[in-house]
Amino acid sequence: ALTFFPAAIAPMGMEAMTYYDTAAILMTLIVMGRWLEAKAKGRTSEAIKTLMGLRAKTARVIRGDLTLDIPVEEVKAGDLVLVRPGEKVPVDGIIREGRSALDESMLTGESLPVEKGPGDQVIGATVNKMGSFKFEATRVGRETVLAQIVRLVEQAQGSKAPIQRLVDTIAGIFVPIVLVIAVVTFGVWMLFGGEQAFLVALSNFVAVLVIACPCALGLATPTSIMVGIGKGAEHGVLIKNAESLERAYQVNVVIFDKTGTLTVGQPSVTDVVSSAASDTLLRLAASAEQGSEHPLGQAIIDHAKAKGLDLAEPQEFKAIPGYGIGAIVDGREVLLGNAALMQQRGIDLAGMGVQAQALSGEGKTPMFVVADGRLLGIVAVADVVKPQSQSAVTALHHLGIEVAMITGDTRRTAEAIAGQVGIDRVLAEVLPEHKALEVRRLQEQGKLVAMVGDGINDAPALAQADVGIAIGTGTDVAMEAADVTLIGGDLRSV
Repeated sequence: ALTFFPAAIAPMGMEAMTYYDTAAILMTLIVMGRWLEAKAKGRTSEAIKTLMGLRAKTARVIRGDLTLDIPVEEVKAGDLVLVRPGEKVPVDGIIREGRSALDESMLTGESLPVEKGPGDQVIGATVNKMGSFKFEATRVGRETVLAQIVRLVEQAQGSKAPIQRLVDTIAGIFVPIVLVIAVVTFGVWMLFGGEQAFLVALSNFVAVLVIACPCALGLATPTSIMVGIGKGAEHGVLIKNAESLERAYQVNVVIFDKTGTLTVGQPSVTDVVSSAASDTLLRLAASAEQGSEHPLGQAIIDHAKAKGLDLAEPQEFKAIPGYGIGAIVDGREVLLGNAALMQQRGIDLAGMGVQAQALSGEGKTPMFVVADGRLLGIVAVADVVKPQSQSAVTALHHLGIEVAMITGDTRRTAEAIAGQVGIDRVLAEVLPEHKALEVRRLQEQGKLVAMVGDGINDAPALAQADVGIAIGTGTDVAMEAADVTLIGGDLRSV
């Protein structure tokens, strides 16, 4: 009205003035805030889309005499499902027939494939490494472990941090007070404003509302945040939002995931215990393992090749699920496996059983090597600690920050790794859904928690933490759920 009919509104002798620049700036700031909020919500949905993309699209179901490939959504509880080597497990269930080794690292954090047999539980979206098996579907659709992780990520990202709740509380008190003051100002000027009372009252009413808006903070805060985020990027630290930057300096507990965060995430040979020449033992073991798809076997092959050993082609290779392998190498019958296999074949351990137990106590996986019925020695494999992990933990201790480790791995392995790097607290055999609960438990004790992880199983905890820090060498899901991403895998950036 002021634009098109200025004379009708402005009193005689007063010039009609407009403030389009002010209105434009205010609207720009409001719209920009809405855009940033929508962008943040978009990142949340991307994380959830990535999680949903992990599940198998189809399942091979046995119904009567027929084997059918059907969409995973059509699998029902009680169906018998066939899984072949290299395929993803479509839903959760219990193995009824067959044996295999499954890679569950993405969901449970287990660094090594888990041997499974009849009666064992399998989890949807995990990968079958070797051997075929049939399992009975027990949990499908929204009841699967993967679906539960998706819900946990949604809940955690939708929840507010304590500082956000504080801002909401202050805003709930501040805004009504400002409105009351503005209304009182309008009323006073209406009573004592003279001939132009309404115009003066309205002007002062708007002035109170504009002055109450913290414009200086609106300009100064984004500027300082932009500088901080830019400096972080220069040092390989990508910060997604201002809240995480604000909270980071207050953190007093840092929780590290084990597999792929504190450790390399891939098995490698750590020890070779031999009663004869170690190179001979290693060459026989690596040659035999060339017929295997097991990650432990690949670790032995890589170690032998790194030492420049010339490997032979194995003959009559046979995988023995749950125990080990057998093959003919250079005319010699080679066995490689665990203590149960040695006992089954009647092999004398010649006192090496004690050494194997000691290696197991250090979180390593010992494998006995036998040639022509005689024990040659032990090859131990483990997921080794990253070189910089100990220095990162030490630096955090110097800052007065408590350091904990959380993992789905066994307590024995977890405590062995924690002892090597100097971790204060160990939380072992923790399922993905319980990782977020452990973070929440610390928050309820009044602590500000930072979670450092790299896997899908870490996503709920990363979203729940006050500051979620993802390793750039990890999964896309972890990086989407986290507030901060470290471009490299160097923990000293924490």
